[in-house]
Amino acid sequence: MTFLNPAILFGLLAASIPLVLHFLNLRKLKTIEFSTLTFLKELQKTKIKRIKLKQWLLLLLRTAIIILLVMAFARPTLKNIAFGNSSIAKTTAVIIIDNTFSMSVVTDKGSYLNRAKHLAGNLLNNFQDGDEIAVLPVSETAKEFSIPTTNFKQAVRTIDEMQTSFISKTLNESIIKASQILYQSKNFNKEIYILTDLQKGRTYNSNDLSILSKVLDASVRLYLMDINGKEVFNLGIDDFTSVNQIFAKDKTVGFTARVKNYSRQSVNNHVISLFIDGKRSAQQSLNLGAGETKEISFEATLSDTGLVEISAELEDDDIIQDNKRYFSVYVPGKISALILSDNKDDSKFVKLAIEDPLQKIKITEYNLSQTASLNLKNYDAVFIIGSEKEADWRNLSAFVQQGGKIILMPGSQSTVQNFKKLCGAMGITQPDNSIGKINSQQSIAQIDKIDLQNPLFEDFFDNKKLPQIESPEIYYYFKINPGDAGKNIIGMFDGSSFLSEFKVKQGKIYLFNSAPVLSWNNFPLKGFFAPFMNKLVLTCASKIKAQNSFMAGEEITADISNHISQQIKIQKPDGLDEYLNSDSLANKNFINYSKTAKTGLYTFISGDKLLDYISINHDPRESVTEKSSISDFKDYLKLVDFEGKFYSLSADEDFSKVIYESRFGTELWKYFLIAALILAMIESYVARSSKKDLINIQSN
Repeated sequence: MTFLNPAILFGLLAASIPLVLHFLNLRKLKTIEFSTLTFLKELQKTKIKRIKLKQWLLLLLRTAIIILLVMAFARPTLKNIAFGNSSIAKTTAVIIIDNTFSMSVVTDKGSYLNRAKHLAGNLLNNFQDGDEIAVLPVSETAKEFSIPTTNFKQAVRTIDEMQTSFISKTLNESIIKASQILYQSKNFNKEIYILTDLQKGRTYNSNDLSILSKVLDASVRLYLMDINGKEVFNLGIDDFTSVNQIFAKDKTVGFTARVKNYSRQSVNNHVISLFIDGKRSAQQSLNLGAGETKEISFEATLSDTGLVEISAELEDDDIIQDNKRYFSVYVPGKISALILSDNKDDSKFVKLAIEDPLQKIKITEYNLSQTASLNLKNYDAVFIIGSEKEADWRNLSAFVQQGGKIILMPGSQSTVQNFKKLCGAMGITQPDNSIGKINSQQSIAQIDKIDLQNPLFEDFFDNKKLPQIESPEIYYYFKINPGDAGKNIIGMFDGSSFLSEFKVKQGKIYLFNSAPVLSWNNFPLKGFFAPFMNKLVLTCASKIKAQNSFMAGEEITADISNHISQQIKIQKPDGLDEYLNSDSLANKNFINYSKTAKTGLYTFISGDKLLDYISINHDPRESVTEKSSISDFKDYLKLVDFEGKFYSLSADEDFSKVIYESRFGTELWKYFLIAALILAMIESYVARSSKKDLINIQSN
């Protein structure tokens, strides 16, 4: 016998109350002597014995009544005993429905998901009034799905409203949630039902396993229903990115899509297209063998400025959710460049180099001492020329860490000591010492190797010919060795770096070792100085984001530090807008946003100003068509130490029979309560009879 409320058994201590009261209330009968009526004495003794017997009987009855009532409230249950359906122990069941997009496959019986929903609805017929049901979609973690209900209509509504989702999660995550629900339940029967296509690789991740025996006992039953109806034909785009780092209007850019055939059959002449802002810009056909992966290249010309949404798309197959992948870029219209220097004369060559007759680049100049008071986020590219006029570099450091890009150069008056302080504040490699003499050509240094694969040299040379770059003559420079902390883009003959690149959190710093003035070098007089400075500005203005690292359902972080209105509008791929009150985000530069269930472009806007944008894509692990076996699932149950009973069900079998045969537990509380009522009636009758006898004796 098992008790569903064993704590109530402490109430059995109350069974001692009648015994205590019995002894406290014992009264000795007064002895009354009769003269010669000996026969009356014998009669009195007989009645007293009868009264004592009834009192002991009352004691037993009252004790038994208390014991039976306590037992009834403790809900005793016997295994494999049935006294009618009304007494079957209550059940808490969690129905896990796999609604990841691999369940969108359509067969002659409908989609996998619709079939799972239909079977889940039929499962509800196996429960009775008072049972608790929780419905858990695999792709959802919302709290409302975690609360069991006795309202079957609500459970049916939850099942009916369920849709396939781009969010990819494992069965294990839902099983852990189910185990938490069952652990909190006081019902005797505890069951988990899983309706899934058993997609390979999505049962669990090695880093999210938990030991289930800590929360589930051996009485829990787990039923697995495999919804798997046909050989699935599926191709998926696993990756989509640009081969360019710089984007400008009327510039031709290249894109690469990685396509995998997840099927067991070959495919020929399958069409893949490139779309720019919803318009088809290129198209190719591809041939893929079973399990083969290929990279497909596209080229297109960007005809607009601003935020551009780009996507690659396959023609339809059995799983359409992985046929499209997104990439977004910001093509600057007008570029805002800021020049900060110790001495305005130090920046004249840089200013001349980046000046644009078409006014596509707006140049703003300030003294370096004004850095702390500027909103650097208003600028696409920031030049720092010098190091002597600013002691507090926190504003500049924060700008870089939050995604800003800086071109950093010594000024004509820069000292090694102060330039070291500046580099240290920026979190980049500091110079070792200075080499050469200012305005002296006695010891001229030159550049050596150039990393032509760096994006700065993308489309820099005509006709793709091997470039011939004349080295500038460098009279004086700071010796900088970026090491593992940065990249050496242009090196010196002594092994140090003329130009190096450092990634600082979300931003970048391009560091020159020599000032752009003729007293330090003749670099400003070389033919590639002006186009190279322009390329640096364009590179800084091109906001390239980590496009493929954000998957549906993941929390993203958006930069809102430059908002200009009281509300921030979030434009989502489904066309719905969401508004956030910026008053609640006071003093915050970033917000975390988790409502990313749809794939596509999410934009964050303040007024008419674009603050940030992020592309959300599907998880390629959901594209797999290979299935796990029941044996694989049993191995998983061993890994998580599941001690309950496991049943594998077929979607086509009479699973109700299997459930009823496996379910056990009949509650006996009603029978204990009936017995207590019967004994209470007997106790009432015996008590009245005993009272009459006692009155008769006292009257005699």
